[in-house]
Amino acid sequence: MQPLPRIADFKNEIENIKMLGRSRGEKYIEIVALELHKKLGMPIRNHRMASCCNAMYAMMLNKHGDQVISAPPKGKGSTLKIRYYL
Repeated sequence: MQPLPRIADFKNEIENIKMLGRSRGEKYIEIVALELHKKLGMPIRNHRMASCCNAMYAMMLNKHGDQVISAPPKGKGSTLKIRYYL
């Protein structure tokens, strides 16, 4: 059984996704919480969605103009979608 991911694990994965986007010459990437959550092998029944969303918000950079594209009413949930400019 693999250990539950921490916020740092989600942040590392976001950075990896950003680096991949940069290497492809993309101007931005969009990440959806559910997709990020699944990338770290987390099933919905044993979820760490709050940690996933906290990491997504923490990785936003104002200087790049990163923005929330959509969010659930309480701000955290599987539908959270953030655009990160590269």
